[in-house]
Amino acid sequence: MSAYLNFALFGIYPYIALVVLALGSIIRYDREPYSWRSGSSQLLRRRQLMWGSVLFHLGVLFIFFGHLVGLLTPIAIFDALGISHSAKQMLAVVAGGVAGSFAIVGATLLVHRRLFDERVRASSTTSDTLIIILLWIQLFLGLSTIPTSLAHLDGHEMVKFMNWAQGIFTFDPAAASYVADAALVFKLHLFLGLTIFLLFPFTRLVHMLSAPVRYLRRPGYQVVRQRNHSSPTSHVAAE
Repeated sequence: MSAYLNFALFGIYPYIALVVLALGSIIRYDREPYSWRSGSSQLLRRRQLMWGSVLFHLGVLFIFFGHLVGLLTPIAIFDALGISHSAKQMLAVVAGGVAGSFAIVGATLLVHRRLFDERVRASSTTSDTLIIILLWIQLFLGLSTIPTSLAHLDGHEMVKFMNWAQGIFTFDPAAASYVADAALVFKLHLFLGLTIFLLFPFTRLVHMLSAPVRYLRRPGYQVVRQRNHSSPTSHVAAE
């Protein structure tokens, strides 16, 4: 990969994806609040949905927070805690492998349900189908990085991605250079992850940002139905 293409994909594209993610989510919530939902189809093929959804969400949540902590925690903190690069990489491989396996099994059930059940397919939008397929591919790519990671148990491969991720958020102009010599499977994984961020505000994934916190402090409501004692015939008689 040329230096120019590497800089465009991993030095410029991350900022485009993050800006669209932030602004797009805010604008959608402000202008289309009623579209801020997952669009459930739980009444159709419910058993498969339950297993797929539970496995997928548990796995993805673990992976997301694992990536968040693993990539954005300064290396000095791990050093201060006495966690070596090799130990951190092995932990990421084992924990990420287990969570990734859960998530991809769940995603496979959800993809199968969405593509091969006529009723579910008829009630699905193009973006619904596209995003679950992209997530399945992303999970597959993530699991595909494990053999490469096992071949570099010194942890230096992981340090590259930590430096890159932290460089993006600290506006380091050399951030893209940290992953210039990374394996292709890692680059595909990074690129597709950024693309999912880019598409995030335009899909059902926005429901991930919602939590029913306001319902905990919302005052109680009571619905009162008022009976109308007058009948149409009485109005006619009065006339």
